Amino acid sequence: MRLFLKQLPWCLLCLQSIVAQVQTEVNPPSNIKSIVFKGPTEDQFPVVQIGESIFLEFDDLLANEQDYYYKIVHCDYDWTPSSLLKSQYLNGIDNQRITNYENSYNTLETYSNYQLTIPNDNVSLKVSGNYVLEIYNNNYELQFSRRFVVYKDIVTVSANVKRSRDFKFLNEKQVVQFSINTGSYNVVNPKKEIKVAIIQNYFWPNTIYNVAPQFTLGKELVYKYDQETSFYGGNEFLLFDTSDLRAPSAQISRIEVGELYNHYLFADSFRNNKPYTYFPDINGDYAIRTLQGDNASREAEYTYVHFSLPYTRDLALDDVYVFGKYNNYALTDENKMTYNENNGMMEATLKLKQGFYNYKYATKNQEGDININTVSGNFHFTENNYLILVYYRNFGDMYDSIIGIGSTNSRTISN
Repeated sequence: MRLFLKQLPWCLLCLQSIVAQVQTEVNPPSNIKSIVFKGPTEDQFPVVQIGESIFLEFDDLLANEQDYYYKIVHCDYDWTPSSLLKSQYLNGIDNQRITNYENSYNTLETYSNYQLTIPNDNVSLKVSGNYVLEIYNNNYELQFSRRFVVYKDIVTVSANVKRSRDFKFLNEKQVVQFSINTGSYNVVNPKKEIKVAIIQNYFWPNTIYNVAPQFTLGKELVYKYDQETSFYGGNEFLLFDTSDLRAPSAQISRIEVGELYNHYLFADSFRNNKPYTYFPDINGDYAIRTLQGDNASREAEYTYVHFSLPYTRDLALDDVYVFGKYNNYALTDENKMTYNENNGMMEATLKLKQGFYNYKYATKNQEGDININTVSGNFHFTENNYLILVYYRNFGDMYDSIIGIGSTNSRTISN
């Protein structure tokens, strides 16, 4: 008994360490593709009010109709699991099997398509805050996870985008300035009770956290920083559309048919030393669609899409990746480009479901530093979307709630 008591604090410490682990998004194995995860809007980044639906869809290329299960984890502001019990943030029970699935129809690549909607007959959400949706296979091995956000519309957020006042980044950075009007909501100590997160183009890794209000004007919290809330502007994403399997487009140079369709894109070029040119994009996202069937979820084909980029000294020994929401911006061996000695090009071939895709090229140096704008460049004119999440935690509360959101776009950027 004495030995057990001596070991108990160590065990509790280990348990606390496990529980407090930050919930990052886990990317799937190679057989799971085309993960679509969204709320009421088309953006694949669910930001919903309590009671609104979120929708998950994915394909399993093994096509063996295996069972998948889902779990829902509530998290605090820093994405560590909150202290709430499941019964405190869920109505009903999660860890249920996904029962809505169908096999592909009339496609060269066979796959099983799975779909899940929350809330459903088994579970719904009780409280606002950060959440993680986890998908497990029938051996209870985590296959992938995705973050989503649930909020209450209590406070008002006004925001705009300014050009940086730092002459070093005058033409490269965008600054998000905003204010939060708490109205009748009782906030006693805003610097302690209110936290914000600012997200560019729904890309979690670049999120800015832990910014306190500069000052307050009555019920209004004002954030008019320059450096603290600045982002590199980047450049517009490149794009292609494979909705029509047989029709080359402005981005597709030729199409060949083998085991699957092969779409060869025109070679891209470095844009970091060229003048900025505006063309509409969907900020890295993608949309599954096909002209060869009525139901894209189970009738769209998988095709091999071929990318190429000239090798230059700018790349040096850096690794180059095809970068986009299609694989949740992961840098993996699958989307890593290789050097072709015969033509001096960096090349990659990806198996992608028919649709409209945004992408750019990201680099990773020998130290592991990632730069998503080495090839495309940074411009303050670039059209970017910004989302502001407002978190609230009063003294004694067990979790961080979200009491409002705001959004702005750099199309309206001003000096």
